[in-house]
Amino acid sequence: MIFGRSERRKTPVEPVTLKILVAGGFGVGKTTLVGAVSEIRPLRTEEVLTEAGRPVDDIAGVERKSTTTVAMDFGRITLRDDLVLYVFGTPGQDRFWFLWDELATGALGAVVLADTRRLEDCFAAVDYFERRSIPFIVGVNCFDGAARHPADAVRQALDLDPDVPVVLCDARDKESVKDVLIAVVGHAAEAAEHRQPAAT
Repeated sequence: MIFGRSERRKTPVEPVTLKILVAGGFGVGKTTLVGAVSEIRPLRTEEVLTEAGRPVDDIAGVERKSTTTVAMDFGRITLRDDLVLYVFGTPGQDRFWFLWDELATGALGAVVLADTRRLEDCFAAVDYFERRSIPFIVGVNCFDGAARHPADAVRQALDLDPDVPVVLCDARDKESVKDVLIAVVGHAAEAAEHRQPAAT
């Protein structure tokens, strides 16, 4: 009792947890994005690129890359007290795509990370999410020295539906990545509303 009144304790709120995927081509910045935004030490499954893998790993345009994700990246970010995102980065190479189905199970939505210097590398991810009706946005990772293209030009080049958001971002910057994740949550929520049958 404080001054004749009982002190009410707030009941702890059990947060809603949402699963977001980050996909895209090899070397586009998926591991960097997950690490930039995660409030915990991110789980990474990176291995060193070897000579044995050179015939199957296309490193054109990312010649300085020395490691690759072989299973997934995982991070967590609390957007609000009642909303937590689990962020899973997918492997980029074709030979690890068999893992995508497992990672996509239960996902609210996805970010297809794109590099405009190698835009064709994200076609497979766009196609994957379109075929499975998983809401996604395209995050254009603005690399240093790369030409900047307007969002509409990227949309046209990828032949995206008009309702798919295209967001310019810096995968190294926490605030920029947060904006991307907020955009995908909002887009997924809108997609869920459109899927609900109208009340009669």
